Amino acid sequence: MNKGCFARLILAVLFPALVFSEGENLSLEQARALALANSQSLAKYRLAVRSGVLDERSQLYANLPSLSLNAGASVNLWDPEGMPQENLSDSFNASAGVSVSQKIFEGGKSLVLRDIYSINTEITRKDALAEYFTVLDSADRAYYAVLEAGANLAEEESSLETAALSLSIAELRRESGMIGPGDYLKALADKETREASRNQARRTLSLNAAKLKSLTGFGETPRPEAVDFAGYEETIRRLSAIPDEKIEALYAEFWSILAAKNPGLAKAGLSGARAEKNLSLAKRDYSPSLSASFSTGLSYTRLTGPEANSGRLSLSGSIPLDYWVTANNVEKSRIARDSAAVDYRAAESSLETELLGVLLDAITQAGSVVSSRRAWEYAEKHFEYVMELYRLSRNSVSELSDASSLVSSSRGGLIRAQYGFLRALSDLRSLGALEDERELLRLLEES
Repeated sequence: MNKGCFARLILAVLFPALVFSEGENLSLEQARALALANSQSLAKYRLAVRSGVLDERSQLYANLPSLSLNAGASVNLWDPEGMPQENLSDSFNASAGVSVSQKIFEGGKSLVLRDIYSINTEITRKDALAEYFTVLDSADRAYYAVLEAGANLAEEESSLETAALSLSIAELRRESGMIGPGDYLKALADKETREASRNQARRTLSLNAAKLKSLTGFGETPRPEAVDFAGYEETIRRLSAIPDEKIEALYAEFWSILAAKNPGLAKAGLSGARAEKNLSLAKRDYSPSLSASFSTGLSYTRLTGPEANSGRLSLSGSIPLDYWVTANNVEKSRIARDSAAVDYRAAESSLETELLGVLLDAITQAGSVVSSRRAWEYAEKHFEYVMELYRLSRNSVSELSDASSLVSSSRGGLIRAQYGFLRALSDLRSLGALEDERELLRLLEES
């Protein structure tokens, strides 16, 4: 990081108002697109896929006839008696030729190798797909973290305003002798505490914004556009009221999608297929091999002049006799295949648990949104009631502070539940490799 970037980061943390005044609006789709374009890991996977395709081509080319040209020339520098050659052209010799060789039979190894290289490329593609959704998740989480921090800052600002109002009323009452030093000190302490919380919320917002900027490579400090939670209301309502017997059906529907599209599970299946192919390849070492070659050319000497060489066709074959070596390699490949099958079952079991956890988290967060929203509404009404009594000098500073804290905690709970629900949706999307959020919401709403 250069000095200019470091200085801007420090300014973002210490003076957020200055930074955000220069910010630019950033939508969630823009954040995702920028994060994908800015991801170095995805760039490496793209190169790895290209390299895998080239490996497949190399294996294909290895099955084609091998062509070669050769040429050479020579002269004798001295004669057999060791005397220098007087006329070098008399001993000049030259030759040129072409040869073609082709594998005829090797027990089907080339076909198995072609399949193995193809599986390797597909595994790399699945890794790239998994990384694609990892980057999307990172973009979502960074985006939501800024919005959540902004909502928390707004709540802290509101709490600070309430504490400042409470302190101003307490000062008037203290001057008129209506309250003692204890209540006044309580109002002072409450105001200072809320101010410290507000400042911490500012720094959290600035730090999260800096992380989002780094992830997306956004030129200015971004201003994420607010999420329209009304668009998720139907999903939240349905999930918050889903009966237990329907959770199993919803899980089964998602599992059918994961079994077909989850990149991690697909990779485990491909690894098993590759291990099976490696076992087949090891068994082919028992088979004999046969190849053919053809060569011809021209030669030139001072005495004979240009002369065409006869064409030569040759066949060669080999039969392995060290069967114990092949048997050992076959057994090792069989163990690797069995190990891959164990890995697949482990990946399947882990994914089942992960899906259940994410699905239950989405349902829990949906229920928390509904309940915390009601709690916030009740807390607001309670605060209004307590505030009115406080204005009439019928409540203490402590009672007003408690009512304000209840509003703040209820509102904070709603904020956490809302963005927790969005994060759960991102997790479900990644597990099922679903790019269209509308499809995900449809599955949840039809539960």
